[in-house]
Amino acid sequence: MATFKYGILGCGMMGGEHIRNIALLEDAAVAAIYEPDAAMSAASQALAPNAVMVASEQELINFHDLDAILIVSPNHCHAAQLEAINAARPDIAILVEKPLFTDPSDLARVTALKEKHKAPIWVAMEYRYMPPITALLERLQNATGGTKMLTIREHRFPFLEKVGDWNRFNVNTGGTLVEKCCHFFDLMRLALGSDPVRVMASAGQAVNHLDEVYDGQVSDIWDSGYVIVDFASGARAMLELCMFAEGARYQEEISAVGPNGKVEVFVPGPGRFWPEHLGDPPIARLVESPRNPMGPIEHEIVVDPALLSAGDHNGSTFYQHQRFVAAVRGEGPLDVSLQDGVWAVRIGQAAQQSAATGEAVSF
Repeated sequence: MATFKYGILGCGMMGGEHIRNIALLEDAAVAAIYEPDAAMSAASQALAPNAVMVASEQELINFHDLDAILIVSPNHCHAAQLEAINAARPDIAILVEKPLFTDPSDLARVTALKEKHKAPIWVAMEYRYMPPITALLERLQNATGGTKMLTIREHRFPFLEKVGDWNRFNVNTGGTLVEKCCHFFDLMRLALGSDPVRVMASAGQAVNHLDEVYDGQVSDIWDSGYVIVDFASGARAMLELCMFAEGARYQEEISAVGPNGKVEVFVPGPGRFWPEHLGDPPIARLVESPRNPMGPIEHEIVVDPALLSAGDHNGSTFYQHQRFVAAVRGEGPLDVSLQDGVWAVRIGQAAQQSAATGEAVSF
């Protein structure tokens, strides 16, 4: 089988994770990279020494013999880059990092690509592919009998430093509840099989970035909050985010409850942040708690150490690429549609609006 060739548009910290995981696939490689920052460009070339480093965005888009273009640029660049790729190569597959767009005015532009672009567009909602979360989704219906309440808690480290400090400002990220939390809103829709009808949120900047100033501009990115989402099915979901809780054993905790019982998962954060003095990093757990007979049933969800060391997302980036390549080759489904990516952003934007105004937002 011919090697599946990626071109990467923007290759900073997350781009490096993509490169390391593509390298673990048996039949895929990075053929070309465009990264304007000199330090990140050098780091990318060290990870993918056989890739051609091109000099411009358009040169990457027009690079010969690519099977897909992977967009890993800062959030606010995604919408325009999607349009540029579609204009030049409407028949090439695209894997675009979340969020799909940041400015509410870009909704129509992005939605139009559904009809214009002839090849698959897959939005990188990799949290779906964390092995413990995959296990939760597989057990959801049997364990709950139909989920009525879904709770997602992420207690984690603050935003990392990015090139040019772009992630310190809402204008670039779309806001924390878009940038960071669109993953969780995607999981809510996927798990509940329903679309939202109302969003309520309370969030803000409590601890992090309060004294950070860049080129005379004070950082306005939020670090914590609560979001409640009502769904058309009658189910309810809640997100709790805290980005000054890196001392926790688990980074994500997800629970789903229905008439038959409860199922929950506990997902560790990146192993590179786990303190050596505490010994081995924790292993992900899944716990099923039926109502009858009562009593929790606990399972360890072990992830391949090679996948854990290739990135910060519990092995999910590898599984995402595996399924993306299969989908482009016509050997599997397109798991994450453009519409999925749009909904994830719209819920996040509604949460940002609700938290800013104190009013619920209805769809």
